[in-house]
Amino acid sequence: MERRGWLRRMPLALIILLLGAAGFVALLNLKPRPEPRPEPEPPKPVVEVERVQVQDRALSVITQGSVEPRREIQLVSQVGGQITGTAENFVSGGRFDKGDWLVRIDTRDYEYDLARAESNLREAERVLAEQRGQARQAAREWRDLGNEEANALFLRKPQLAAAEAAVEAARAERDQARLNLERTEIRAPFGGRIRETRADLGQYVSPGTAIADIYDDSVARVRLPLTGDQAALLDLPRPGGPESADGPEVTLSAEVAGERHQWQGQIKRTEASLDSQSRLAYAVAEVVEPFSAERHPAPLLMGAFVEAEIQGKRLENVVSLPRGAVFRRNLLYSLNEDNEVQEKQVRVLKVEGERLWVRGDLQDGEPVITGRQGYVSPGVAVRIAGEESAPEGGVGAPVDPEPASDSDSEPESEG
Repeated sequence: MERRGWLRRMPLALIILLLGAAGFVALLNLKPRPEPRPEPEPPKPVVEVERVQVQDRALSVITQGSVEPRREIQLVSQVGGQITGTAENFVSGGRFDKGDWLVRIDTRDYEYDLARAESNLREAERVLAEQRGQARQAAREWRDLGNEEANALFLRKPQLAAAEAAVEAARAERDQARLNLERTEIRAPFGGRIRETRADLGQYVSPGTAIADIYDDSVARVRLPLTGDQAALLDLPRPGGPESADGPEVTLSAEVAGERHQWQGQIKRTEASLDSQSRLAYAVAEVVEPFSAERHPAPLLMGAFVEAEIQGKRLENVVSLPRGAVFRRNLLYSLNEDNEVQEKQVRVLKVEGERLWVRGDLQDGEPVITGRQGYVSPGVAVRIAGEESAPEGGVGAPVDPEPASDSDSEPESEG
């Protein structure tokens, strides 16, 4: 009775509050508890790869240069006079052989000088003959006197020596006059072609006047600039050494009359100094008989700008990869047996269009990531595109946004 009385004396609001609290506690106790489940692994990134093919290969080097003759000189006149004749081939581009005459100078003055020199020589020889006769006569007279010691002046020895010297001088003058007469016909010192004529018929020239610019057309030369990395791919002759007979082969190419032509040459020597501004080395290539129709499909003109492909030496363990496989100049990502990303350093040997030739610690068949390296990092497990039809985790394959940059810079090439 007392308990019921106590409940009756409690306020209704308090009773309602107590009943609500009891119901809330009951609901909390009756709510099913969630079972702990492992967090699903995020889907692995999908990457494009190319499997390595290690091979031994000779990598050629591409460079360029201008065609020059092996030798070129300025032909000058050694005597003065009026030009009285020129050869038919004495024109720009004219072809001549060694010893061919190109220009003739008026010979009359030199013929007169030669005649006078020969006359002086005859007179000197007459005086010498007289002195020899007088010397013999003086010697006989001295012997008739019975004195064994003769005076040199009495025996005419000084006069005889002077006469002999006069003959030698007269003979030298004759030879000089004859040489000057021969020089009135200007001849080619070697076979070649005329680059430019500087004198013509009727013109007066003095000694030292330029007659024409000529060059030797038997061999054409091309100085080819090479970087240090390019030179490392070639088996070049020793710098500053003699010309080599077994240097690398060179293929020169250029356009002639709108058509692309090629010429075969050879590296003969390597210059012993670097260019002071560019710090490049120069290899010298030679093409034999550049104007020969039998050797070449078209003449290799002097001054032409040509592209040169130099045959490289054979290299071991080189790999061809897409340009996108290398980033930060010399790094790439490959995959191990567990398809985990690993970073490797390589040496870029040559760039050929969209492909690179590299050398590094790569195994045959090793997969190399070919791009978008910004979305992976060393140690991350990835999936190779095309090897699995459905991605892990039961979700669709992730679609990565385009990266801002796959690499810090373009890879540098050695070729």
